[in-house]
Amino acid sequence: MEHKRKLIFTTTLPIRWGDMDAMGHVNNTAYFRYMEQARIEWFESLGYDTGQYAEEGPVIINASCTFLVPFVYPGDVEVRMYLGQPGRSSLPTHYELRLAGDDRLYAHGDAKVVDLQVLHPSPILSTIPSAAVKGSIARAASRSRVRSSSSGGTT
Repeated sequence: MEHKRKLIFTTTLPIRWGDMDAMGHVNNTAYFRYMEQARIEWFESLGYDTGQYAEEGPVIINASCTFLVPFVYPGDVEVRMYLGQPGRSSLPTHYELRLAGDDRLYAHGDAKVVDLQVLHPSPILSTIPSAAVKGSIARAASRSRVRSSSSGGTT
């Protein structure tokens, strides 16, 4: 059974010259960074500490990406983040990546979120606010940020 996804966050990130590889397009690893940055910004909008020494909060245990059209420098990537149907111990997220101003889908990906404390399946609903899981986080869903620089980090 397929579950509907709910758009919960959108951000715009710059393509950096350093994101390019020897093939003349954005390296595949950068797509994961774009999705990561959107996820981090969403977590921060919910009040999570995403710093290096955070002791609790959501992390991913699985991530995938399907590459459809290559990004090239310069440009901006619009990342749309969706929530899927939450499970007992995980929360599926989905991402759509487009070149800002272009309706074509350049890539799409998925990541499964679990609790940092256990790093294996456990009740995730205590970590992610129930309002977010139910899709009633209007402030995050309606927010769209334009970032002047992309930053790394792990989730």
